[in-house]
Order: sequence, then C-alpha cells, then structure tokens
Amino acid sequence: MAADNFEKCLKFILQFEGGFSNDRDDPGGPTNLGITQATLSAFIGLQATIVEVRALTPEKAGAIYRAKFWDHVNGDNLPVGIDLAVFDFGVHSGPSRGAAALQRALKVADDGSVGPVTTAAAKRADPEKVVNAICDDRMMFIQRTKAFKVKKFQKGLINRVTKCQRAALSMVK
Repeated sequence: MAADNFEKCLKFILQFEGGFSNDRDDPGGPTNLGITQATLSAFIGLQATIVEVRALTPEKAGAIYRAKFWDHVNGDNLPVGIDLAVFDFGVHSGPSRGAAALQRALKVADDGSVGPVTTAAAKRADPEKVVNAICDDRMMFIQRTKAFKVKKFQKGLINRVTKCQRAALSMVK
C-alpha cells in the first residue's frame, strides 16, 4: 500500500505548485505552493492574510497537503499509483472530487469519502485501469471549469493531467 508514498506524491505535486501567485484570472485567488488563501484559512481556523499565504514554506504546505488532501482520500491505504492519481486530482480540484472519481472508476457509490468499501475495491482493482479512468474523469472535469476557459491555462491543465497519469502508471508497473 501507499503508506510510505506520501513524500513521493508530494514531490510530484510541488513541481507544478510553484511560488506565490495572485493571478486575477485564477479562480483560486492568492496561492503559494498550491495552497490557496481559503485552504490556509481553513487549516489555521481563521482568515489568513495574503502575507501569510506568501510566507508558506514547503514544510508547512506539506503538512496542509497531508491533513487536508492525502488523509481525506485515505492515501496511506490506497494502492501505489492510484494514490497519486486521486491525491493530485484532489489537490487541483478538491479532495472530494478526487475521491469521487476513484469511486466512479471502481463502480462503487461516489460519495467523495474514501472509506472501507472504496479502499477494499481499490485493492482488488486493476491499478492501470483505475488510474486511466481517474485521469479521464479528471480531464473531462477540468474542461468544464472556469480556469479551462482561460486560454493561458489550458495547456498547463492538460499537461498536468497527462504527467500525473504517466507518473501514476509508472508507479504501478
């Protein structure tokens, strides 16, 4: 299982989630290392300032990714490769969306919460088929987002899903 795969998955994610950004066309708003102001606020339990977002370190971002994204999708208990596909989808579009995509790929109830039924189904499934299904689902989802309608983001969004799919598949082989 993926209990020791978090750091490898986090490293993959951080290659796309660079430094501070506050692009007016990005619906995420002020973001640093992929952590939005809203996510940081939820993590610390009060409204985070832009200065606090800008001051995020990779260590603090890693703690947020583990608590708010990896743990939400039960990453430690998912098969290697599937964990990355679900985690990266969740980081990029919300952890419940990543979890629901996994559940649709496994043909179990898609409630967005990875519990024992989903985990057991993932362990029995063909990991290549599951990774491909999650990434196909993700590609369809992002093409319907506001961000995808902004031409300057399209190539990067497609590239990220493609690279995630390749990386996840390389882990299962």
